[in-house]
Amino acid sequence: MWRGPVLRYLTHPQVVIAPDVPVPDWGLSEVGAARVAALCRAVHNGTLAGTTSVFSSPECKALETARPLADELGCPCTVSPDSYENNRSATGYLPGPEFEALADGFFAQPETSVRGWEPALDAQSRITAAVSDISDGAPIGDILVVGHGAVGTLLYCARAGLPISRTHDQGAGGGGNFITYNRVTGVPLGGWCPIESLAGDSVVD
Repeated sequence: MWRGPVLRYLTHPQVVIAPDVPVPDWGLSEVGAARVAALCRAVHNGTLAGTTSVFSSPECKALETARPLADELGCPCTVSPDSYENNRSATGYLPGPEFEALADGFFAQPETSVRGWEPALDAQSRITAAVSDISDGAPIGDILVVGHGAVGTLLYCARAGLPISRTHDQGAGGGGNFITYNRVTGVPLGGWCPIESLAGDSVVD
């Protein structure tokens, strides 16, 4: 079992859905913030204890997840400008069923800009390059990268050598899951796990 340095990619948990607010400016809901607070309380006795650097997407919901964790860990929180979620500004907020149908198309047609969205292949190239730059430039130790579900899935597909598919998504539940990667090779050490497992020693790293 790998015991060297790892990079964990963590998706922000539940958010306040605000149709009149640009999606990148959405913040965490009470449920999402409570999940982050619970992890903060356990961070020194859990799996994140070896984390030496925290990086975040520039979006509000990611920063509201990353900053409390970085503060509790006593390490800097650095914004990674290119690690934002897939660009959906062409449509903005969409109600649930319409969004899910468009998300299905985003993954099913990775070379295509579905209704003006950033194509999945472009988003995948962007997130893999951003995470590679983070890993190459970060200090020795474990890294925590806080981001988003769609680009997190695209990163996993790339690093696992899998075709782009929504079947590898984190699933329902509103986010708050992570994947652990071997920092040396970039290979995933397992699939999605809920952030609550970071409070103990049960993850596969």
